[in-house]
Amino acid sequence: MRELRVWWIPQVPMRPFHVQVGSPDEAMKILTILAEYDAFQFENNVKPDYCNMGGLEVYEDGEWCEWHDEYGRDIEDLLCEQPEAE
Repeated sequence: MRELRVWWIPQVPMRPFHVQVGSPDEAMKILTILAEYDAFQFENNVKPDYCNMGGLEVYEDGEWCEWHDEYGRDIEDLLCEQPEAE
């Protein structure tokens, strides 16, 4: 099994932090939670603004690189395909 990790930058341009994950589905859940948490903080005046970003990386050939599925989609593509939760 390939090694996967989520990367998240809560305020660009700071460096990212990483969370090991077991699957792209787990990564999508974590990325969604992190994005919703940043939005919650902004909406409740915890932080005045934010510019976040994140993604999923896979360890291949001795280095971390952006993950893509067998159809060439990255994690952002998969997140955009998810139906909105009600």
